[in-house]
Amino acid sequence: MTDPDTGVDLVPGPDGRVSTTAIAKAVVGAALGTVDPEAASRAAAVREWRKDYLAPYRDLVVAGTRSADAADAVARTGLAELHARSVFRRGGEEVPLLEACDRFPEPALGSVTIRGDAARDPGLSLPFHGRRLFAADVRHRLDAWVHEGVVERGLATSIHTVLDHPDWLDLSDVTVVVLGAGAEMGPLRSLLRWGAHVVALDLPRPEVWQRVIATARASAGRLTVPVPLGSDVQSDEAVAAVAGVDLVAQLPEVRTWLAGIDGPFTLGTYTYADGAAHVRVALAADALGEALTRGRDDVGLAFLATPTDVYAVTPGAVEESRRRWDARGLSGVAQLPLRAVGRFAPNYPSTVATERGEVGIADCLVPQQGPNYALAKRLQRWRATQSRRDGVWTSLNVAPATRTRSVVKNRALAAAYAGAHRFGVEVFEPSTSNTLMAALLVHDLRSPESVARPDAVLAHPDDAWARQAAHGGLWRSAYAPRSVLGIAAALGVLTRG
Repeated sequence: MTDPDTGVDLVPGPDGRVSTTAIAKAVVGAALGTVDPEAASRAAAVREWRKDYLAPYRDLVVAGTRSADAADAVARTGLAELHARSVFRRGGEEVPLLEACDRFPEPALGSVTIRGDAARDPGLSLPFHGRRLFAADVRHRLDAWVHEGVVERGLATSIHTVLDHPDWLDLSDVTVVVLGAGAEMGPLRSLLRWGAHVVALDLPRPEVWQRVIATARASAGRLTVPVPLGSDVQSDEAVAAVAGVDLVAQLPEVRTWLAGIDGPFTLGTYTYADGAAHVRVALAADALGEALTRGRDDVGLAFLATPTDVYAVTPGAVEESRRRWDARGLSGVAQLPLRAVGRFAPNYPSTVATERGEVGIADCLVPQQGPNYALAKRLQRWRATQSRRDGVWTSLNVAPATRTRSVVKNRALAAAYAGAHRFGVEVFEPSTSNTLMAALLVHDLRSPESVARPDAVLAHPDDAWARQAAHGGLWRSAYAPRSVLGIAAALGVLTRG
């Protein structure tokens, strides 16, 4: 965003400055206060939020997992409190964020559609370790991941079902709006390969649009991109030069543009930014989804959840983790001295009592990713919880740890990823992750048993993403992830060196 006085922003504090730290602390405290006042008091007492935000984010999940109503209360309160501290600024005027789309409805964007000239890919193939797996090999890989504890059985079952119904991959009747069209983890390439209509949004960066347009031309799908209203573009190069939009600065224009897209369609959010900008773009995407689903009944929502967060997990994940802990043998004895300083801690030392029985809490938060990342990703989970209960089709799936550019540029995380396999955690390549998660989205769209359907029978909202998570092994490892993060990084440095 080039103009700091334009677009989505957060409300400044008494000193006139915007502090995402202060806002996050207040929002988390309010969300906790609805169901667990003691946890809210602990959050309020945190002095150094940037360093000690991990425990309150864990408390949010523990508080919400006790009942479906508790999870709903946490989500609704968290969303409401965050939006109450969010505004949209333009031309010296400031309005509440959720009112911005209605306040500035004037159209400013036109459309260009790119049509591919390739045949539709008739089946699901999966890039894996430099080759492409087909049919039976995909099935074997899915089952191997389940056996290795890398994904939940529900994910393998869902993808097996897609393989059983190859006609589901004819997406010529499907429209998906992809926010973050150039994202490494986005489904754009797979959707186009399967013949979908993809409405793509990303920043006005010609190099990104050149790549996206070339992908569309080589596919069986259709790509619709936003350009300034009245643009006269006669070539792909000319389109790439002017395509794109800054969602943070032009949220109302994007809503007006998308309101004219024929439905039904799914609004998929795959955006990322560094630092506080991630919170702003996540808020913009959330306000866009709220405005579209409020105004039409043919819009669904889709998200990818990060594996480095806190989740209430299946009993099977807890049992396997504990079996692995008990099977350490002599290595467990050798680890004893380091356990005294918090290393090699068990993943599930205890469980939480809920109305549906004992539940394990997988605390996979990584402090290196920071509190802004945690807030932006938790916002999406809150929206998924609320929207599904409000009758909106909503797909949110846990994606595996992946070597994306945004991750590996952090040296500590890159080193930890390089050593993660020593602790039963598989880090995926982007092409494997985005294809796998695109196939899971197809299942969510097509299957009558999809957990994305608002009428899906779930004991708890968290079950929707716990059943078919691709956590990479974090949930079933013997060790609490943070207790071995530094050791994995040290081993990773040696491996890479």
